[in-house]
Amino acid sequence: MTYTSVEMNIEKARFNMVEQQVRPAGVLNPDVVELFSIVKRELFVPAAYTGLAFADTTIPLGYGASMFLPSVEGQVLQGVGVRRHERILEIGTGSGFMAALLSVHAEHVWSIEIVPELAAQARMNLRRAGISNVSVEVGNGLAGLAQQAPFDVIMVSGAITSIPSVLLEQLKVDGRLFAITGDAPAMQGQLVTCVAGKGGMGKTTHQVVLFETVADELVPLHSETHFVF
Repeated sequence: MTYTSVEMNIEKARFNMVEQQVRPAGVLNPDVVELFSIVKRELFVPAAYTGLAFADTTIPLGYGASMFLPSVEGQVLQGVGVRRHERILEIGTGSGFMAALLSVHAEHVWSIEIVPELAAQARMNLRRAGISNVSVEVGNGLAGLAQQAPFDVIMVSGAITSIPSVLLEQLKVDGRLFAITGDAPAMQGQLVTCVAGKGGMGKTTHQVVLFETVADELVPLHSETHFVF
């Protein structure tokens, strides 16, 4: 395959993103690192910010939403460890990039976005990237998606004060939930694993902190039960 100078520059920028941002954040799993080559980040960045697609900076999406930094994306993916057969729920679609990354090693991803304009743009981005195993729905993601539960992985793409119990209820045993909790500047990326209770009765959870970060909070939209992601 012959690359144009523009394509070569994009691939160099992508390589630098991985080597200078993703790997230094402790993301060493080769399957996770490869995702940043498989899914083209530049296809999910607003046109006005295309030049910053691979930069270590916040990229706004409008409506109070922004993309995670590449280093955070990598740490999240390494933490949840998606397997080939798994069903995933994402809360807060944004540009669709995290859903796209999750989709590579998943059976199917359901992503819920409360802002219709963002949901429409994410669907367009996913189509342009040739990704067909992601469904984007408009709604309040913090209520989960009971009709498709239980899930192997639940990904909360934004900061929340605490994890709603309804989301934990929609996790399978051995399922994992990622969320950023706390108040800036002391926020934590947490991984919650659902495990069987004693004697195989019921479920309980095990929680670990993967990293510290700062992320946009999920803020109210029109009412206390609607959130911007």
